[in-house]
Amino acid sequence: MYGEPEDDDLAAEEQASSLRAFEKHYQSENTWEDLVEDESGMLRVTTGDKGYREKRRKIALAASNSHVCKGMIRFVYVVLDLSQAVNEEDMRPSRLAVISSLMYKFFREFFNQNPLSQLGLVVTRNGIAERVTELSGNPETHIAALKENLDAAGDMSIQNSLEQVHASLVQLPMYGSREVLFVVSALSTCDPGNVHTAIAAAKNAKIRVSVVSVAAEMHVCRRMTEETGGIFGVAQSQHHLEELLMAHAPPPPLNEESTKPSLVEMGFPQKRPLDKDAFFSGRGGDYVCPRCKSRVEELPSQCTVCKLTLVSSAHLARSYHHLFPVPPFTEGFGLDDEGKRHTSCFACYVDFEEGNESTSNENAPSVCPKCKKTFCFVCDVYIHEKLHNCPGCELVKFLAEEGQ
Repeated sequence: MYGEPEDDDLAAEEQASSLRAFEKHYQSENTWEDLVEDESGMLRVTTGDKGYREKRRKIALAASNSHVCKGMIRFVYVVLDLSQAVNEEDMRPSRLAVISSLMYKFFREFFNQNPLSQLGLVVTRNGIAERVTELSGNPETHIAALKENLDAAGDMSIQNSLEQVHASLVQLPMYGSREVLFVVSALSTCDPGNVHTAIAAAKNAKIRVSVVSVAAEMHVCRRMTEETGGIFGVAQSQHHLEELLMAHAPPPPLNEESTKPSLVEMGFPQKRPLDKDAFFSGRGGDYVCPRCKSRVEELPSQCTVCKLTLVSSAHLARSYHHLFPVPPFTEGFGLDDEGKRHTSCFACYVDFEEGNESTSNENAPSVCPKCKKTFCFVCDVYIHEKLHNCPGCELVKFLAEEGQ
């Protein structure tokens, strides 16, 4: 009997807090920006306009950086803060759940964008740094290791983390970019010595350190990124946190001072079936180094015997689009041989809406500046983000080779 009023008050407080969180969610999305006034003076919701503008901006940004030299081989360590700060529930259901799910997505996207690169994982908690995975080219290895190491406790240590990754990156060749990405949730760092000494050592080793902060800005993190030439960002929401992380997946502009362009000797090993008499063999078969005939388990990697860089032809081909990206399409309709406007998408054959010349919705057409073919916006995004080849330009090349 006495507990019922308290339960009612608690339920009322939870309901009020949920309503406030509900309002904050829509406030962070800026939904009022999706309202526009039509010709009759009525307000209408521009469904998809926000996503359309954002995708257009990303395509234009990628095109503006197409002339910038980028490093195709990257050696990256991700330092994940697993201190007690990740147990906060300002993100639902918790910071740890949100960050871990985003890291799984980041690992796969990183190797999709950088097939010749290698990545390693370091976690920091209880004032120490632990190297969970070594540099490798398999995203599933890092995902499986992270799932087994999600225990959060104690404080993070920036100095121990930098010294841990410095010991590994300093031994790597200079033709690949050395990078470290911190994903920080804590507002303090527990270091055994002077953290600025570790920052100076990373700078001297040409290691580029970037930080994505979940909570707030830390002065030491800002200074660390400024001295090493990295990028610093503070997440304002869960969606913004995903954007900050995924911005580190594409290869960054090449720093001529830290990376020396040079010819890289590579080997293309063949996959052999399992040999019962071999001392070492990987799961499902392994690869044989073409130089010393030793065996490695996955690609890309470095031969443990002769130190030859081992890749596959597919990895090399997937890196080609960073060197010669597809130019951005111009908004509008293209014309056929008779001078008439195209009425459907060249790729998926979807018909354009009658009188749809607006560039504010996801069915807006765009034209390839080379082949003059018209594409819908969905195909435009797919061509620039996934396919990396224009179907119209490929058809022109095919017809030219056939002599038609």
